[in-house]
Amino acid sequence: MRHLAILGFLLVMLAVSVPVDAGEKGQGSMPGMHDEGKMDDGGMMKTGDRIFDGKIGPWQAEVRLIDMKAQMANMKVSEQVRAKMKNTHHLMVSLTDTGTMEHVTEGKGAVTVTGPDKHRSRYEFTGMQGHLGVDVAIDKPGQYKFDVMIESGGKKGTVTFTEEVK
Repeated sequence: MRHLAILGFLLVMLAVSVPVDAGEKGQGSMPGMHDEGKMDDGGMMKTGDRIFDGKIGPWQAEVRLIDMKAQMANMKVSEQVRAKMKNTHHLMVSLTDTGTMEHVTEGKGAVTVTGPDKHRSRYEFTGMQGHLGVDVAIDKPGQYKFDVMIESGGKKGTVTFTEEVK
């Protein structure tokens, strides 16, 4: 179990650091990565699939979903290791204060993910290198519902959206 926790931590770090190499090599250099090589206004590398772009309470938000199993497959990590991963995707929430146009890098919150089988799981966000993030289990194709709640600087916001996962 300790090995899986360490592996999960390393995957999150790779999710943030590996795309920098992709940006230097140009688009298309890493299968499973979208918008690679593009930077947001705060200098953060964009990775994964954008699944939400809009308001969460007082903030402008972008939510991205990174398929960690696909990234591991691209890095030639064994199927046995990938099969043991409970949480298959990393959910990144980038927030911008609409008044100051500054990126919000601290806060707390949670996301409840409801899968196509109507099973609900709740996950707590963690502050990570310029975004709020969490690893989630998205292990079946179909429609997923995301209920997001964020608190930062005495402000709160919520949003619900859906995404079709293939």
